[in-house]
Amino acid sequence: MIRPQQPWRVPVRVEDVPETGLHFDLVADEHVRSHLAAVAGVLSVPRLEAAIDVARHGNGLRATGRVTATVEQTCVVTLEPMENQVDEPIDVIFASPSEGGFVDQDAPFEAEEPPEALSDGTADLGALAAEFLLLGIDPYPRMPGAEFTPPAEETAAAAPFAALARLKDAKK
Repeated sequence: MIRPQQPWRVPVRVEDVPETGLHFDLVADEHVRSHLAAVAGVLSVPRLEAAIDVARHGNGLRATGRVTATVEQTCVVTLEPMENQVDEPIDVIFASPSEGGFVDQDAPFEAEEPPEALSDGTADLGALAAEFLLLGIDPYPRMPGAEFTPPAEETAAAAPFAALARLKDAKK
């Protein structure tokens, strides 16, 4: 998960989740978005939302849903500001840690990743959404149609020391 000073905290305790589950529609405020923009190294995050369904999973929880955001970044080709959309699916299982791994060894494991640890029986959906946002940001954003053109090859006459070579040849 994200560091403890994570500004987006939405704790959900296992005992607060009914058998039918819970649905959360999360919208990050300006403070959270600016903090995450700084962590991600982007210009800004004008929009950050998450829709997460939480259900019981054995003795733990399973969180499924999506994180969507608008991220302002700098194009790596043109160096102009641009907007990118982030849309990341979430499927995470939270389980109670024990000395030999996770307590709930009998619960079916369906997610791609190993379970996340519950902290005192609590899953933090804000930290989860922030983590998936950071994973979904394009590290090399390009504006549509922007292509890198390498510098033209220098001819021998245009090389930096060509003038010196001409002077040397002139002295002979």
